[in-house]
Amino acid sequence: MQRPRFLPDNFTLALLAVVGLASLWPLQGAAAHAFDVLTTAAIALLFFMHGAKLSRANVVAGLSHWRLHLLVLAFTFGLFPVLGLLLKPVFTWSLSPELAVGMLFLCTLPATVQSAIAFTAMARGNVAAAVCSASASSLIGVFITPLVVSWLVVPGGVSGGGALDAVIHIMEQLLLPFAAGQLLQPWVGGFVQRHASTLKMVDQSSILLVVYTAFSAAVVEGLWSKVPAPMLLALMVACCVLLAIVLFITTWGSRKLGFSKEDEITIVFCGSKKSMASGVPMAKVLFAAPAVGMMILPLMIFHQIQLMVCAVIAQRYGQRAD
Repeated sequence: MQRPRFLPDNFTLALLAVVGLASLWPLQGAAAHAFDVLTTAAIALLFFMHGAKLSRANVVAGLSHWRLHLLVLAFTFGLFPVLGLLLKPVFTWSLSPELAVGMLFLCTLPATVQSAIAFTAMARGNVAAAVCSASASSLIGVFITPLVVSWLVVPGGVSGGGALDAVIHIMEQLLLPFAAGQLLQPWVGGFVQRHASTLKMVDQSSILLVVYTAFSAAVVEGLWSKVPAPMLLALMVACCVLLAIVLFITTWGSRKLGFSKEDEITIVFCGSKKSMASGVPMAKVLFAAPAVGMMILPLMIFHQIQLMVCAVIAQRYGQRAD
């Protein structure tokens, strides 16, 4: 039986189911603590597998495109925060204070890895450069995101002793497992490549676990009483506007700077996307537990919108004549 075209993908459905589950049966007490430990372990395993999957050959092949990587990093950690700063009055006016902060947090995050590479491949872009650029963005974000959050989001908004402590915590949870995976890549890389579906399952399962625990804490604090339907619609519009601006600038900028069509595709998909796999665990470290659910709601919505929009763009790129 053919899947109805209007039906979202399985991960989106699972995400909606987890949000519904957290709304009806939020975790509390000992159960919340147990799930928190479980999600930390799942995220560490996820980043270990990412490190083991990334081959040295891809890194070397991608590093030669330094102009492309600098432009992608400028869009990810420069353009997005500047747009967040410019749109901050609009976010503050149209959204609740927590969601407005969540939109600013979204602007500080690194790019996605899997989906950026997948869309680049679908659009017949420079895949080797996409692998290197997206991976570099994810690693650099460990250091840059907490610093930009402390500047852009809210003074004193980083919990647990400031941006430096946040960097250390994020390095412990994300960078160390990734580095361990890279060190063991010659021995375990082939196994991870052969079981790519397992990596995807760990990726999605860890995100679902964190979303469940974060939304549980937020529901206990009265999340849905703070987000009425009109505000949810305003949040969706804000995400669409932000993505449209970035897609236009990344496309226009790459053409103005004389990049090839293949490199333009890589710049568009690596420079316009924000990572849920990195953003959700970072939010856990950077913000107080009851606030995390509100902080990641803009990221969840932006993530789904970028997947749907970029899928259409990738198909159009892929249909171009050689």
